[in-house]
Amino acid sequence: MTISVVPVIRDRFSVLSTVHQYNGFIREAVKQAFPFKALTLFRQMLQTGLEPNNLTFPFVAKACGKLMNCNYSRIIHTHVVKSPFNCDKYVQTALLDMYAKCDRLDDAHNVFEKMPETDLASWNAMLISFSHAGLIDRVANLFDEMRFSGVRPDAVTVMGLTQSISLVRDLRLLNVVHGFGIQIGVDRDVSVSNTWISAYFKCGDFTNALMVFNEIGASLRTIVSCNLVLSGYACSKEPFKAISFYKWMLLNDYRPDVVTIVGLLSSCMGDQTLFLGRSVHSHGVHVGCDSNIYWLNTLISMYSKCRDIDSARLVFDTLLDKSCVSWTCIIGAYVEVDDLDEALTLFHSMEVAGQKPDAVTMLHLISGCSRTGALETGRWLDRYMASNGLKTNVMVCNQLLDMYAKCGSIDEAHHLFDEMPEQTIVSWTTMIAGFALNGRFKEALEFFFRMFKFGIKPNHITFLAVLQACSHGGFLDEGWECYRLMTEVHRLSPELDHYSCMVDLLGRKGKIEEAFLFIQNMSVEPDAGIWGALLGACKNYGNLEIGEYAAYRLFELDPCVAAPYVELANMYASVGRWDGVSVIRKLMKENEVTKVPGQSIVQVNGRSHVFTVDDRSHPHGIIVYELLGGLALQLKAEKDSSLHLEELDESIDIT
Repeated sequence: MTISVVPVIRDRFSVLSTVHQYNGFIREAVKQAFPFKALTLFRQMLQTGLEPNNLTFPFVAKACGKLMNCNYSRIIHTHVVKSPFNCDKYVQTALLDMYAKCDRLDDAHNVFEKMPETDLASWNAMLISFSHAGLIDRVANLFDEMRFSGVRPDAVTVMGLTQSISLVRDLRLLNVVHGFGIQIGVDRDVSVSNTWISAYFKCGDFTNALMVFNEIGASLRTIVSCNLVLSGYACSKEPFKAISFYKWMLLNDYRPDVVTIVGLLSSCMGDQTLFLGRSVHSHGVHVGCDSNIYWLNTLISMYSKCRDIDSARLVFDTLLDKSCVSWTCIIGAYVEVDDLDEALTLFHSMEVAGQKPDAVTMLHLISGCSRTGALETGRWLDRYMASNGLKTNVMVCNQLLDMYAKCGSIDEAHHLFDEMPEQTIVSWTTMIAGFALNGRFKEALEFFFRMFKFGIKPNHITFLAVLQACSHGGFLDEGWECYRLMTEVHRLSPELDHYSCMVDLLGRKGKIEEAFLFIQNMSVEPDAGIWGALLGACKNYGNLEIGEYAAYRLFELDPCVAAPYVELANMYASVGRWDGVSVIRKLMKENEVTKVPGQSIVQVNGRSHVFTVDDRSHPHGIIVYELLGGLALQLKAEKDSSLHLEELDESIDIT
């Protein structure tokens, strides 16, 4: 065996002389999260001439799974094949689980299929492995095979099925599994109930989540169940319900732990929840969380999400032991407020402090480049990741694709896509959206149809990207074809954004009445995006009657947004309806509508400079605007000169 690890101190283990003794020490090493030590003991055991037994292999397989090392896993598998225990179902199940932990599901399934005898544990191990990987179809097929084989499912089976369903958020399937769990009698298991609570919250069904919680016996219900309810409220952005539930917990003598306070804090992430977040901060200090790094990192995220960057920075600066997560949180906070310069400064400070950035750190920074259009900085980050081994992560590569596309360098994105060792549905969707964003609509469509040749199944976001390409490119027939593929072939229900694209596409082609009829036949209530698309089309084609209707629907949805007032006023003015213009101006005053000034961001020498309409507060404003004035005069002179030349050309009789 050629496992390269730190040698074991021999004088400590020199007394080990039996397989039973080695097994005890190996098991303890795995239990104490020292997998390298466990493998080193295994090697020493072999060197002493002792033969491992059916208890040894599950322990060392678990150590390989913890390390997630494929090479070590294959070495252990080879030893098993050479041993008398190759057909032992417990050893085979351990190997199956080992490969699954190493993300080698095909190898795990091969082990499973070759097992001479399978039991409930091996079926569950395979089922849960597919479930964690999000392979819903394979979970369903395996479950059918399991029942056909006469193996009776248990609580672990139901939890595996529930976890897989929660990934796709299919409430109907969740109800079916819930009923099945009750039918086979596992609903009394608190672990199963906890899994159902979490799944129902992920599917947006608060009623059933709380029903399951309330049905747990008072003697069985623990702080874990309560924390899951709090986490559900946090994910659903329901801070006041979370606070109310927390008060109920305290009244019923549930002692909160760090997870409780973090769940409570996570629900307070939004512009309107800063006061609640500060109250939870104070309460967390009171209950003794102030030294917990997990809680402090969440605190930084909470303040950044509430747009209180100063408080986030204060928490970060007071940390004595800053982890990679801490640095990543504060870098992400500055990216969130579009301060890429400070985020990069912190990134360099992180390196100086000896902390190595991880994939999440880089995702934040690349996102910052996308938001601010900092192409050169994005290229530098690309080179940095390539030289530091961070570019192998497919999520990072997908974020880079998005950055290049949003910064206008779609060819660099295409080159990166072709170089990627693995392209996911996110990669293909990002490229389709990128081509559309850069005005290369035909290439977006070509990419979409090329995707099918590689067996990639499009999702809701993919169809949104291609419909946007059709809309902006004016491809009406192709748009209807993609819409048909989505609804009839792939059986995906359109969401508001998909409907909005179709309305915009019909509107751009002047089919106003057809777009209006399409809206009336929608299965969901239209939102501001849909009415806004219709209003824009009515303005372009002078359809005042439908335009008025769309504008007033927008006024009802949000009376404080300026755009529909301006659009309708312009439509009235274009046909000389000045009385209508006066009515709109009066409505704007009554609703206190104000226009948000536009902004531009320019990068000079690696630093971002923001310019707002009618704002002259930039430190170099006098020089900047003098130069802009000079350029404007120069452009005007060149335009006048060009017009003069055209007039001369027309006056020359070339015959």
